Amino acid sequence: MGIRTTRLNRRLIALIVLSVLAFSSVGRTGISHASSPSEVGPEQKFKPYSHHASPEALNWADKELRKMSLDEKIGQLICAAVNATFLNQDSEAFKALRHQVVDNHVGGIILFRGPVYESVVLVNRMQQLAKHPLLISADLEAGSGMRFDDTVNFPWNMAIAATGNPDYARREGELTAREARAMGVQQIYAPVADVNNNAANPVINVRSYGEDPTDVARFVAAFVEGAQRGGVIATAKHFPGHGDTATDSHRGLPEIDVTRERLNSVELVPFRAAVNAGVGAVMDGHIGLPLIDSTVISPLPRDLKLRPIDTDENGEIVNAKGTMPTTLSPVMNGILRNDLHFDGLIVTDAMSMSGLTLYFTQEEASVRALEAGADLLLKPADPDASLRGVRDAVKSGRLTEQRLEQSARKVLAAKYDLGLVQQRLTPLDEIDRVVAGKQAVALSEEIAEHAITLVRNDAKLLPMQITPAKRIFNLAITNGDDRLWIAQTFVGTMARAGVKIETIVLDDRSADAEVKKALDYAGKADIVIVSMYGRVRTGQARSVALPEPGMKALNELIDRTAPLIGISFGNPYLLLSVPKLQTYLVAYGDMPSLQEAAAEALAGKIEITGRLPISLPGLYARGTGIQLKARKE
Repeated sequence: MGIRTTRLNRRLIALIVLSVLAFSSVGRTGISHASSPSEVGPEQKFKPYSHHASPEALNWADKELRKMSLDEKIGQLICAAVNATFLNQDSEAFKALRHQVVDNHVGGIILFRGPVYESVVLVNRMQQLAKHPLLISADLEAGSGMRFDDTVNFPWNMAIAATGNPDYARREGELTAREARAMGVQQIYAPVADVNNNAANPVINVRSYGEDPTDVARFVAAFVEGAQRGGVIATAKHFPGHGDTATDSHRGLPEIDVTRERLNSVELVPFRAAVNAGVGAVMDGHIGLPLIDSTVISPLPRDLKLRPIDTDENGEIVNAKGTMPTTLSPVMNGILRNDLHFDGLIVTDAMSMSGLTLYFTQEEASVRALEAGADLLLKPADPDASLRGVRDAVKSGRLTEQRLEQSARKVLAAKYDLGLVQQRLTPLDEIDRVVAGKQAVALSEEIAEHAITLVRNDAKLLPMQITPAKRIFNLAITNGDDRLWIAQTFVGTMARAGVKIETIVLDDRSADAEVKKALDYAGKADIVIVSMYGRVRTGQARSVALPEPGMKALNELIDRTAPLIGISFGNPYLLLSVPKLQTYLVAYGDMPSLQEAAAEALAGKIEITGRLPISLPGLYARGTGIQLKARKE
């Protein structure tokens, strides 16, 4: 108790200090102060965002452009990255970020994992230092919890699609937008508009709404409408579609070997729906399409290639050659602009990813992206190199200053319409009234309860017959570094449902002795639950797969014909690896709401109503889902 109380006291003191900092005099910048609490309440609604810039925004943007230097114009097109934490102003990390904001005049910052208050305070400090307002963004595909500690993580998109109800996507989008704006974020890199029609996809998987283009389009459009109604720029990604790939673009350059006709009928369908819904931005993926843009590219010599940032040396996938990625392809962006009639912001995927850095320096990639029609260069591995490369291209005549102004005008106008010219600082005293509240918890739980999908129940083990004497063993298999806590939510919910359960967790580090111990426990149990945490791990070689020790134990139990209940808390395609598993439940993710709903479904506390948004090739068609009523108390 003493330690916990001390922590709470420290947090309270820190909050008071941070509040003072956030509202302190800005000095030379002349930025308006945050409104008083009576003016900025938790129910405040930001103006809905429209991809059509207002006349006032365009006039302001033109006025600012006339006063900007070349470097300031280039800077507006660069979005630097930070994992927010507490940073003393004398620290090297703070100085590095300050350099990007003050010296390079970057137009925005993308936030990755960090605590809420530290993130907001750091952003406020940078907003104070910036000559022009910063556009703050974050990957919030699954709500605030995807990037901010201690906030609510919504179920993955595929779980939302399993409910069959696009209104959940709309509600999630609007609530995510409201929380984002409360934390000083104005652009969210969501929704994922990829059609996941490749069961071997290691990077999209449950991030997609499914494999049917029309269904995916319905959910994408709903999310866009909700998010932009809530006052943020929604960003459909990863154009033209990362769903039919077996390579993670964090590790290498994937290629989709399809014709334009196939692209029109599958990959582009959700993006067309997003554009029709008024999406403010579209993110280009690092994806080659050899049948559409056949420009051949070759890997860089080792002495010119950057060290990998979004994977490791062993994780990089290098092919002898590739074809021009969409990020740098005028052909592909021509399709987006001319055929889909998109007139909003085109954003590159992270320029630090190996799908780009294996083939191009940051200088060359930045120039080519702008030549191809991009407006924002996201997360360069070296923003100084990006700025330098673009500046040299203008001086040599390769790029014109007018081309830069075309994109800078869009970025500046968006900032104006988002209200950043009038108010760029984020008040701290409203965050805990808006973020991670009961509304977010309730929506997450509601989606989860309707998403759980029973694919196979051949042994008729569900709903479970629970008696005090019945021994139940939970074998949890995880592909993450989380063995100490990953199963806690599921096991705790089972206990509250009256199920006594023993658990052993296996991961990549598990020795043969641990596997044997798990099998011994399973041999003494009446029912064995196999909780499979095979989740998307971007940049990792074994993303979405289960580790070998866990697979060894699982296959042994299947051979013994033990009474097994398999639950996928992630990759729904895992049944393809263990097709003899007689009971298979899909939860689509490890979010607390999904683990709780899965436990309640097993115990018969809730109905099971979800249906697969994807097919399991050779086993089950899309739409499969055994419907079970809740057990009567």
